[in-house]
Amino acid sequence: MLQLIHLRWFAVGGQIITIAVASLVLELPLPMPQMLEVLACLIAFNIASHLRWHEQREVSNTELFVALLVDVASLTAQLYLSGGTTNPFVFLYLLQVILSAVLLEAWSTWTIVGITTACLAGLTVLSRPLALPLDHNLGPASLYVQGLLICFVLNAMLLVTFMNRIHRNLQVRDARLADLRQQAAEHEHIVRMGLLASGAAHELGTPLSTLAVILGDWRRMPEFKGNPDLLEEINDMEIQLQRCKSIVSGILLTAGETRGEDSEVTTLNGFLEALVDDWRLTRPNVPLTYTAQFPEDLPMVADSAVRQMIDNVLDNAMEASPQGLSLQARHDGEELTLEVHDQGPGFAPGMLQQFGKPYQSSKGRLGGGLGLFLVVNVARSLGGTVSARNRPEGGAVVTVKLPLSALTLDDNTVHE
Repeated sequence: MLQLIHLRWFAVGGQIITIAVASLVLELPLPMPQMLEVLACLIAFNIASHLRWHEQREVSNTELFVALLVDVASLTAQLYLSGGTTNPFVFLYLLQVILSAVLLEAWSTWTIVGITTACLAGLTVLSRPLALPLDHNLGPASLYVQGLLICFVLNAMLLVTFMNRIHRNLQVRDARLADLRQQAAEHEHIVRMGLLASGAAHELGTPLSTLAVILGDWRRMPEFKGNPDLLEEINDMEIQLQRCKSIVSGILLTAGETRGEDSEVTTLNGFLEALVDDWRLTRPNVPLTYTAQFPEDLPMVADSAVRQMIDNVLDNAMEASPQGLSLQARHDGEELTLEVHDQGPGFAPGMLQQFGKPYQSSKGRLGGGLGLFLVVNVARSLGGTVSARNRPEGGAVVTVKLPLSALTLDDNTVHE
């Protein structure tokens, strides 16, 4: 519809120039009042079309059909007033037919073909004569031939411009469809991974519990009680075991098998501080700096999927930068922004282009690259985005942006 509106403005300008040249330069007698009335009606219709398009961008086939009918009626009226089929601009009917073939459904297109054919036939017997000299033998010097050439150039230019714009629109649509297909394939991949992870989590529950019991027994045995070094190692093993149990619980929680039992109402800053404290506890050798800039703290439900997503980003940064990393959090009332800065070598250019795709990893191990893949898809499911860039001074930054509406609670929910 917008393309038709632009094309109609171009037609209005072209008609004004043509009428002025024919009347003032060529001194052809034209019914100026009637032709200007047709132009005024066309301008009024185009203004109304533009206002309607601003109110609602989507248009139906019927609306496009009516718009093209108005264009055909305007062209027919102008041709009737200026010579009918003896006017070289009669071939502008072809432009209306081609536009209808591109934009309309089949029945509408054939209707336009029938109407334009009837109008053309009617103009052969009903029209006001145009005083053009019969000088076709002069070739390019003939006014009629010159009009034909101008009409051809106009048709060609408008069709090329209009078709190129439509082609670009179709390319954008195809790219969007390809992106949706890719997302669907990735979601299917995640579902398969989730089923596998959920089954593995169930299987791991029993041996992890057995290990916890054994470590507890070792701690009470005299052989270990009297050896501080062994007790310290047992303590480290229990910390890592607790981390494994937390991961298993998180997988089951994300799968929805125990959701609701462990969910609790907290605040945005409280959730992030607890997450950072837990991460530091299980990775004591890696310094993590946490800073938050919140104009106000907002209530939210602690979500294990969000927790795992942030943990994955931090773990990836830790592997690239064991000497230290930082987490910066801020929100503007609409969006939560999390930035993880590391001091590692940064991302390779090829990895930045494929960021978030499965099995894209520089770690050189089987199954690598799934962490950031899951991060991107969890953020996408919440309506957010994940991006990465390298810092000029070295290291990389991974930025996670999440809408606060998907994380926080309103006052009514909190009171309930």
